[in-house]
Amino acid sequence: MNIDYGPVFGELLQIERLRALDEGSPDEANRDRLQSLSVDEAFAHAKVVDTDNARCCLSAMWLLYDFLDDSHTLSQSIETIEGSFWHGIMHRREGDFSNAKYWFRKVGSHPVYELLAADFDPFDFVDACQSALHNGGAEADRCRQLQQREWELLFDYCYRQALRE
Repeated sequence: MNIDYGPVFGELLQIERLRALDEGSPDEANRDRLQSLSVDEAFAHAKVVDTDNARCCLSAMWLLYDFLDDSHTLSQSIETIEGSFWHGIMHRREGDFSNAKYWFRKVGSHPVYELLAADFDPFDFVDACQSALHNGGAEADRCRQLQQREWELLFDYCYRQALRE
C-alpha cells in the first residue's frame, strides 16, 4: 500500500533508505533542513491528531539521515512505546546494544513486529546486528535489509497514527 506522506516527507524520503548497521555518516548537506523541520511544517497537508507519533516521524528522519544524536534527543522525550522503539533503534545503531535492549523491553509487544515476521524478536535482532557488525558478509546484508524494513514499517505506523488514517 502506497502512502502519500505529503510534500515534505515525500521529498525527504527520496534517498537510499538502506542504512548502515552502525552510526553511519550524517548527511551534513541536509542538517539545516532537518533542524528547521517542525511537526506543523511536515504535516501541513493534513490534520495531526497524535503529536507524539508526529514527533516520532521527525525522530525517524533524523535517524534516516544518520544524525543519531538528534534522533536520540527527540525520541527520548517521547514517552510512548513508539518513542521507545525509535530510541531502541538509535541505540542499536550506535552500538550500545544493552541500552537498545532496555528500550525494546519498554516497547513490549508492537504491531510492527508482526509485520516484520511472525516470530520476530527485537532482542535477537539486536544480537544479530551486533554479530553482523563483526562478521560482515551476507549476515550484515540481511540485517541491513531487515533494519530498513523495520524503519519503513515503524515510520508508516507512526505516520498513520499521527493522522489516524
